[in-house]
Amino acid sequence: MAKTALVPIADGTEEIEAVTMIDTLRRAGVEVTVASVGAKQIQASRRVNLVADRMISDCLNVVFDLIALPGGLPGAEHLRDSAELTQMLTDQAATGRLFAAICASPAVVLAHHRLLKDRKVTGYPTTSDKLGRNFVDEPVVVDGNCITSQGPGTAMVFSLKLVELLCGEQRAREVAKAMLFTL
Repeated sequence: MAKTALVPIADGTEEIEAVTMIDTLRRAGVEVTVASVGAKQIQASRRVNLVADRMISDCLNVVFDLIALPGGLPGAEHLRDSAELTQMLTDQAATGRLFAAICASPAVVLAHHRLLKDRKVTGYPTTSDKLGRNFVDEPVVVDGNCITSQGPGTAMVFSLKLVELLCGEQRAREVAKAMLFTL
């Protein structure tokens, strides 16, 4: 059975992060659902229009192997303010399934909703004060079922780490090689 992932989006989402995650996971054979917390078509942070597969409300009773949040502002704030997504993330963390965030989202979404607890995390460097003493200045940090990353420049390494955790190291290497990316 294929692994599943949810990538929520909103107006102001960082498009490099969102599209890199969606594309890389799909190349690995992961069934990715792109769900909007606002309108079905959103305008990302650099005015690129993205169209969601579904609305977040359509995903409430679906169990995903991974929920991965792109960053960007005000996108991360819109994700943070979605009660439906917050409930899904809380359930995801509590049941030990993978949840991930990049850029502003570790601080703006995960820390805001107290989903990081005592985990080592990273995020966009200017958000380190919101992540506190557990901030690690690394491109990608994995602590238990939580995966965090720093920003647009780390999106590919982050996405391949998500593939590795879902599908195994060999599959991540195959996907990276096919994209001419060196791990």
